[in-house]
Amino acid sequence: MTFKENARLDTGQVRGGGGGRRGGGGGLAAGGGIGGIIVLVLYLLFGGSLGGGGTGSSGSPWNFGASEVSTSGEGVSEDFSHCQTGADANEHQDCRVIGTVNSVQAFWTSAWSQYQPAQTVIFSGTVQTGCGTANSQVGPFYCPLDSQVYIDVSFFDQLEQMGGDGGSLSQMYVVAHEYGHHVQNLNGVLGRAQQDPQGPESGAVRVELQADCYAGVWVAHADGTRLGQEDTAILEPITQDQIQSALSAAEAVGDDRIQEQMQGRVTPENWTHGSSEQRQKWFLTGYETGDPNQCNTFAAEDLG
Repeated sequence: MTFKENARLDTGQVRGGGGGRRGGGGGLAAGGGIGGIIVLVLYLLFGGSLGGGGTGSSGSPWNFGASEVSTSGEGVSEDFSHCQTGADANEHQDCRVIGTVNSVQAFWTSAWSQYQPAQTVIFSGTVQTGCGTANSQVGPFYCPLDSQVYIDVSFFDQLEQMGGDGGSLSQMYVVAHEYGHHVQNLNGVLGRAQQDPQGPESGAVRVELQADCYAGVWVAHADGTRLGQEDTAILEPITQDQIQSALSAAEAVGDDRIQEQMQGRVTPENWTHGSSEQRQKWFLTGYETGDPNQCNTFAAEDLG
């Protein structure tokens, strides 16, 4: 998806953080996330379980487990002065995140009267959150204890290595999915991931698929989103090639695909985010209907 070059970005909706020892680096071993787009199955790596929608492997269900954190480094401020226009968003990944946050929040503010804006933290290395001290290995995630989205843009390189096509909408889908979790937190359904944390029909999977659907709903309306009193939209109309880019990301982060790559077999009983087919189906449901009311995965008898 392309931003209009003269569109103005609102950097006030993001802040910088992190800067300590950068965790891991590349490859599938650097994934996972409590409520993140990617489920790298910390269950396999650390003997814990990773429920979708925001659970850690120990302590409070919304706190990071010890294997998911690092205490090295201190938070540092990031300078986003280079992120002023849509042209900047088209060129730089961090600016693209900012533009996406702007558009996603503009949509939900207009679509739902009870929406409350959430800040995004763009970080590297380690970052302090309401859910604990996270490092880059966690991947993109939403923390319901401080109602903030956390993005390390180095994840986009990993997403491409996993099979995403590297297109702009594959990256923007990640951000929109995390804001789907924020919507779920506001409407009170995010906790269902904790009540039923694993399995192909589990509450965790339904939470994640609904967030995918919400991301698709945003895409359906994205080219109409405006910032403040702007007269024109900030995004160009969507193309089918761009939709395919988002679908490539959804396919790359399906539980079945990740399990096949990591362990050579698929174990649906451990799913927390849904299969590639399910994730693509629910993204398309949101995109093709443009209606958040069609994203009730909790009532669906067939998740796909």
